Amino acid sequence: MLFDTHAHLNAEQFDEDRDEVIARARENGVSTIVNVGFNRETIPTTLELAEKYDFIYAVVGWHPQDAINMKEQDLEWLEELTKHPKVVGLGEMGLDYYWDTSPRDVQAEVFRKQIRLARKLQMPIVIHDRDAHQDIIDILREEKAGEVGGIMHCFSGSYELAKMALDMNFYISFGGPLTFKNAKKPKEVAAQIPMDRILIETDCPYLTPHPFRGKRNESAYVKYVAEEMAQIHGLSFEELAKITADNARRLFNIREIIL
Repeated sequence: MLFDTHAHLNAEQFDEDRDEVIARARENGVSTIVNVGFNRETIPTTLELAEKYDFIYAVVGWHPQDAINMKEQDLEWLEELTKHPKVVGLGEMGLDYYWDTSPRDVQAEVFRKQIRLARKLQMPIVIHDRDAHQDIIDILREEKAGEVGGIMHCFSGSYELAKMALDMNFYISFGGPLTFKNAKKPKEVAAQIPMDRILIETDCPYLTPHPFRGKRNESAYVKYVAEEMAQIHGLSFEELAKITADNARRLFNIREIIL
């Protein structure tokens, strides 16, 4: 019943064995995957994956690192792509002050435009937040993002930040870093998130969980995040898997998990 809510299986790191990686995910109990395309190059290959595999869905949007390259016609393209039956959300969008590859004012404007599109289409959004916590929250509030809600992807902030997002109808998603032995703060935050608002993810090929840290991540490894989260909340693995899968299905309006 595992649901990996954020993957990049179309990344070049999987070019040699993509089908085997996807098969391995299924063998390890992953019933559904949302793959994210975030610029002109990755959106088409994300859609190809969603069309090839019935259990893979797509989220499409514009990453803040690529904000400087987004044109007005790209926003129109995104709107057209949301008509695709396998597209279930917009993103990943947000702010990235770590890499700073796009000017911050450009990042903010592209972020705002995508939120407005999501509100127009009534689709959930997936948020990328790196070293930009308060600005993210401010923009979400100003643009009334709570009307559509979405996911705080690979959450790394405080509980106070999480609470502000929860109050705006967002789910909090945790990935591989939750399993790190020194991840005291993420574990403390995860313990306080209501069970009906928790999601799990891999962000593969990045952020590989323990015990594979430092190697390529893949969707099969979402089970290690689930195991850690189950332990934090005092649940069985099966209970945690079902709860987080149900949460993801509800958010993305996916009516049934394909087994």
